[in-house]
Amino acid sequence: MTTHTGWQGRFYEDFVVGDVFEHPLGRTVTTTDNIWFTLLTQNTAPLHFDHEYARRTEFGKPLVNSAFTLALVAGQSVTDVSQNVFANLGWEEITLPGPVFEGDTIHSRSTVLKARESASRPGLGVVTVRTTGHKQTGEVVIEFTRTLLVYKRGHGPRHAEGGEAGEAP
Repeated sequence: MTTHTGWQGRFYEDFVVGDVFEHPLGRTVTTTDNIWFTLLTQNTAPLHFDHEYARRTEFGKPLVNSAFTLALVAGQSVTDVSQNVFANLGWEEITLPGPVFEGDTIHSRSTVLKARESASRPGLGVVTVRTTGHKQTGEVVIEFTRTLLVYKRGHGPRHAEGGEAGEAP
C-alpha cells in the first residue's frame, strides 16, 4: 500500500513571474453569507441586509458586502498562493469594478508579478500576486495586489515536524 500526502501548497521556489493560477474552488454567495458577514463586521449599511430597502435602490436587490467579496477571493487563492505563508505584508490597488449579488458564483485567479528572496529572513521569499475575482458571467468584480512572505522549501513549520511535501522526513 502506498501512502500519498495531500497537497501542501507552493513554497517560494515554486513561484515564477508570469505564472497564472486558476483557483479551483468557486463559491455561490448566499443571503445568509451576506447578512452574517455584514452584521458580524458591524456594517450598518441596510443595502446589505434589508431586502426592502435594497429593493428601492437602483440595484433592486441587496449588494453583497464588498469586504466579504475581498475575503472570499483572498480565501480562494490560499490553495495556490499562500498555503505556506509566513505573513501578509500588504494589500494594494483593491478595486471593485462590478457588483456582486446574492446568488452570484465567484471564481478567481492570481498572476505572479514579483518573486525575490527575503533580504532579512533567509528561510523566506517575498511574492507579489495580482488576484482577480469574477462571477459566473465572466464580469470582473474585484482585483487586488497582495504581497506576502512565503516559506522556502524545508523552512516551514511542517519541516520542524519531520517533513514537507516532496521531502523525506
